[in-house]
Amino acid sequence: MVSREKRLFLLLVRFCTATRFLTIVRVSWRAEEDSHQFNKCLIFFPLIGALIGVVGYLGSNLALLFFPQQVVAVLAIIYLSFISGFLHLDGLADSADGLLSSRPREDCLNIMRDSRTGAMGVIAVVCVMLAKYSALSAMDPQMFCMAIFFMPLAGRSAILFTMARLPYAREEGGLGGLFYSDSSKIAALAAFILLLIFFVLLTPSHFFIAIIAILAVNYIFGRWCRKRLNGATGDTLGAVCELTEMITALAFTASFSFF
Repeated sequence: MVSREKRLFLLLVRFCTATRFLTIVRVSWRAEEDSHQFNKCLIFFPLIGALIGVVGYLGSNLALLFFPQQVVAVLAIIYLSFISGFLHLDGLADSADGLLSSRPREDCLNIMRDSRTGAMGVIAVVCVMLAKYSALSAMDPQMFCMAIFFMPLAGRSAILFTMARLPYAREEGGLGGLFYSDSSKIAALAAFILLLIFFVLLTPSHFFIAIIAILAVNYIFGRWCRKRLNGATGDTLGAVCELTEMITALAFTASFSFF
């Protein structure tokens, strides 16, 4: 029987593993043992997203004292990308190159594995960044910082939603496949409940539109990945994070127009 101290230590180890993977923060842990914890740390994905959001929320409130909202929007977007080591933006670019190539499944997967970024990838990244910037810039100042909090939380939760719905597409395995486990659905449900709680407690007026938008993007993008790739890859998981951050910002803007 595992002692309480051992369970707490394992939880700390898995939290550190999730932090090391999802952010550039190198918490103190033996990185060579991360591979043993990958598929056990999923439950911490939304928590890491929430912590990223808290730092973004506090930093944005402080920055607004000195800079216009448009400037802070740029700084926030850079922060959200940089804190993950641009990992998810890279996944978005690779996914766009493969999914928009109109090639057979195997060719799409090979294109996505290529480290070089093509025209479709560049266009996708530019479009997503512009959408984030336009939404944050047009937003009511009172909701601006709150949106920055929810964007990374929703994005990391969306990764779990996709993993719960789609199998891993690469038979030979890959980085994304290391996270798949029998607990994916449980982690996704926990993430959804946490997201609901935060929306209801912090911004109930935006709850309905934001949740519908997040789930709609996840469903549509997931259907596309299933049709083109027969599942998800590490790149598409990064892409769904970026797309969800974008739609969350847009949903905050749209919901403000109605309430």
